[in-house]
Amino acid sequence: MQTIINAQAPEFKVQAFQNGEFKTVSSDDIKGKWAIFFFYPADFTFVCPTELVDLAGKYEELKKMGVEVFSVSCDTHFVHKAWFDTSDSIKKINYTMLADPLGVLAKGFGVYKEDEGVAYRGTFVVNPQGLIKLVEMQDNSIGRNADELVRKVKAAQFVESHPGEVCPAKWNEGADTLKPSIDLVGKL
Repeated sequence: MQTIINAQAPEFKVQAFQNGEFKTVSSDDIKGKWAIFFFYPADFTFVCPTELVDLAGKYEELKKMGVEVFSVSCDTHFVHKAWFDTSDSIKKINYTMLADPLGVLAKGFGVYKEDEGVAYRGTFVVNPQGLIKLVEMQDNSIGRNADELVRKVKAAQFVESHPGEVCPAKWNEGADTLKPSIDLVGKL
């Protein structure tokens, strides 16, 4: 299996739904920006709305950090709108919901589940140069935590702006980082 860490994010152009409007979103829209691609299996399901609402609660914080958020499922933009119109939970979402009915994005990011035509729960953080800096994938029965995602994005942004420093386990903004050197070998 080949890793996609530090690989270029796939090129794409898809339909989307955001705040009551349809729009087209492409890879050009993320150039020069941090972006999260938050794949989930399908609209009108069970774990998915809990995750999407959890992420919606962090959307303003992520925007202040300069991060664009895109949820992605293999549904159409029409289905996203129907879900938004009928679910009080989904009405809380202000970020862009990308439509991937042919699974092009899901395949490009390596989360497409062929036998069901849906995406696995995959989270990808892409830096302003278009490189994938964080990947988290899990079985569709396991939900994610938006607090932990925000922490990881902060760590990715920190190390990008502080060359030569790394963030240790459980690092939070403002905590000490490490500067790898021979002096640290065997002392941590």
